[in-house]
Amino acid sequence: MPGASAATTPSTGTSHGTSRPSSRVGLAGVATMAGSGLSNQTGAALGSLAFPVIGPVGVVAVRQYVAAAVLFAVGRPRLGQFTWRQWRPVLLLAVVFGTMNLSLYTAIDRVGLGLAVTLEFLGPLSIALAATRRRVDVCYALIATAGVVTLMRPRPSADYLGIGLGLLAAACWASYILLNRTVGSRIPGAQGSAAAAGVSALMFLPVGIVVAVRHPPTLSAAGCAVAAGVLSSAVPYLADMFTLRRVPAPAFGLFMSVNPVLAAVVGWIGLGQRLGWAEWAGIGAVVAANALSILTSRD
Repeated sequence: MPGASAATTPSTGTSHGTSRPSSRVGLAGVATMAGSGLSNQTGAALGSLAFPVIGPVGVVAVRQYVAAAVLFAVGRPRLGQFTWRQWRPVLLLAVVFGTMNLSLYTAIDRVGLGLAVTLEFLGPLSIALAATRRRVDVCYALIATAGVVTLMRPRPSADYLGIGLGLLAAACWASYILLNRTVGSRIPGAQGSAAAAGVSALMFLPVGIVVAVRHPPTLSAAGCAVAAGVLSSAVPYLADMFTLRRVPAPAFGLFMSVNPVLAAVVGWIGLGQRLGWAEWAGIGAVVAANALSILTSRD
């Protein structure tokens, strides 16, 4: 699950600043990447604790509000100066951003944190593989496909709707990356991402009101939803701003591939969502495909 404005593929990170990443990954960079990934997945796990009260839709609505507040504070978009050519990708990005989070959180509710995040991760992996013309990447694509088939293997207890929602989140993440590139090329700084987050938050405003009226949140549920927004949007965004200025893009992408494993571990420890050997094998295949693609890439 990306941060509020992460616009990177696993193999081609894009710095939020102008400074060039160093050729070595220092301890601070590793610690920041680890903290960002753990924060992201912990936030998703905490958000899921509010599902019984306000549902995935309510949690996503709160997350959109938090993301908008953080990005507006950082990006400070000058909305009145945007042209229609700039607004078009911003509006599309807002729709994709909201759909991505809603489909992911609903998938988490149905199939668990580890499997949902693994399926969503196919989005940036597909972008990375599609951007290359190497024959070896066909092998990596086959490894990832084998992992997905393992996760989706037909069985009476399989939740195909949850799996489908995870794949929808993957498609949205891929679209999110491409749209963020377009927005970044047309609007300076983080203004475009901030504007998209603001529009997405406005789209979820009536949804949040309906959820609050029909299912009044308890203090605990509201706290979990806000924590999800802070840990899964604000912290990863700020951490990525720091990391991408100091860590080479391949190293960032390689560490990013560990997120499905982090999600599975957090889901197991924090939510009691245990996975069988087949699920772990599927997650491992997807992670391995991404890691191998990055390690063997030629700049």
